[in-house]
Amino acid sequence: MVTLRLVLCLIMAVVSCGVVKGRPATFQQDFRVTWSESHIRQIDGGKTIQLVLDQNSGCGFASKYQYLFGRVSMKIKLVPGDSAGTVAAFYMISEIFGKRDELDFEFLGNRSGQPYTVQTNVYANGKGDREQRVNLWFDPSIGFHDYAIQWNHQRIVFSVDGVPIRVFKNNEARGVSYPKLQPMGIYSTLWEADDWATRGGLEKIDWSKAPFYAYYTDFDIEGCKVPGPADCVSNPNNWWEGAAYKELSPEAARRYRWVRMNHLIYDYCTDKARYPVPPPECHAGI
Repeated sequence: MVTLRLVLCLIMAVVSCGVVKGRPATFQQDFRVTWSESHIRQIDGGKTIQLVLDQNSGCGFASKYQYLFGRVSMKIKLVPGDSAGTVAAFYMISEIFGKRDELDFEFLGNRSGQPYTVQTNVYANGKGDREQRVNLWFDPSIGFHDYAIQWNHQRIVFSVDGVPIRVFKNNEARGVSYPKLQPMGIYSTLWEADDWATRGGLEKIDWSKAPFYAYYTDFDIEGCKVPGPADCVSNPNNWWEGAAYKELSPEAARRYRWVRMNHLIYDYCTDKARYPVPPPECHAGI
């Protein structure tokens, strides 16, 4: 399926529209299995992917290409019921591990009846430890919900169903590294992490409930593919670099404040045990 934005670019014959990748038609076109192929099942011709976790293995898949700036999203239906100790993830990461850039969504499983927690993190030039956690305001195991990372030279926005839950600004002027030089691949995994995932590791996986399933669909990638056109990354005409994407709109800012006031349960910026003096990016606001 081709995105509407790409169709408009083609109609208008704009050479430098900034859209390099439309939505993949099938899983096979743009992704590859990274581990435990027997635990990944393609449904409806690869339009939906089922990830399986059991006592033998978890599993994962990744994009065939890397990207630098743009927007990536997936619709995910998370593990239902008693999912304590499981982690489903959707993230971007560069190849230079010691100096890696990384943008994370991690969905932390729960005991039945408790809210699902999504943890986000940002690594730049190998520096991470910027965890924030939000309790989702809906049950993400009943149906599919859209999770997106939008990334340009000014900021990174994590959003859920179009609602921003985290904004990480470019604070290089304050001496804070910002991911802008390393292209990143797009990854998804389902794995066991009961040493930390649920209540700091207090809640363990109940393997009698296994196997556990998560579902991914509607993979959308719009960005500068690397290797690709050399001028794409610096092109100010890329839609994600436009004025509308440098700051949150008033409505998006209102929703962002609502999430932070009502659903944020952990923010490294306010963890005085870890950071007696908050890191400089914590003063940037939205």
